[in-house]
Amino acid sequence: MAGKLYRDYNSYLRETFGCRVQKITLDAGLSCPNRDGTLGRGGCIYCNEKGSGTGAARFAGISEQIRAGKERLAGKYKAEKFIAYFQSFSNTYAPLARLEALYGEALADPDIVGLSIGTRPDCVSDETLDYLARLAQSHLICMEYGLQSAKDETLERIGRGHSVAAFIDAVERSRARKIPVCAHVILGLPGEKTEDMLNTARFLALHDVQVVKIHLLYVIRGTGLERMYRTGSYSCLSRDGYAAVVGEFIALLHPQMIIQRLTGDPHPEELVAPLWALEKSRNIKTIQTYMEKNGLYQGKYYG
Repeated sequence: MAGKLYRDYNSYLRETFGCRVQKITLDAGLSCPNRDGTLGRGGCIYCNEKGSGTGAARFAGISEQIRAGKERLAGKYKAEKFIAYFQSFSNTYAPLARLEALYGEALADPDIVGLSIGTRPDCVSDETLDYLARLAQSHLICMEYGLQSAKDETLERIGRGHSVAAFIDAVERSRARKIPVCAHVILGLPGEKTEDMLNTARFLALHDVQVVKIHLLYVIRGTGLERMYRTGSYSCLSRDGYAAVVGEFIALLHPQMIIQRLTGDPHPEELVAPLWALEKSRNIKTIQTYMEKNGLYQGKYYG
């Protein structure tokens, strides 16, 4: 990581595969126990009926989505290989036979070098992990678990329906099978102060997590968070405030942890606030500028 402020995902993939590798976002048509009534909740406060994806591909097959993704990303980024990213909703929330069919269809494409599987930490069985461990012998497999915060009070407040302990359990069971883990965290959650957010970084630094995705909490239409925002009970972080928290957050992480993203990608037609969330390049530059001005780099405060 010499000369870099943090260990970025694109560089890691190029080091691993020797070429440009891009993730293709997939919608497997699955659901979520926090949406279908299993947990008796109506979903996380920031998530609408489309889940964490756009829902645009809900009726397209996996192979069709991969073909379209390859054409788009090969042209835009000159990508040669791809990772199938099962993003929307909880992508281990189905019988193993169905998961095998979905994952197998993705890996049947010779240009797909691995799977990233977005899911909840309370929603993955040992049977599924055993199957993924077998796939990991020939492909890059990464479990992307939504932690969001290392504070149970926050998880309850945002309606997650699982505890921090569930995340620890999922990580330990995944790592026992040598499957890499990516933790999703959200900065700016209701009720959290800066120290709470930085404590999530300290938490990750203590556990066997290989990758982290850092998201800005933004307000999208049709969510509980939108209602909070409209009534004034929730305020978004400012761009500078977010940049400062991200910079300090990264400085607390293990120096070898891979930073997959620094912010989110809201869909313009869904975004309510903050509007600056749409300016991704500027936001990343603001984070980098904060880190440079304050002498920060990944791992500076680790340990």
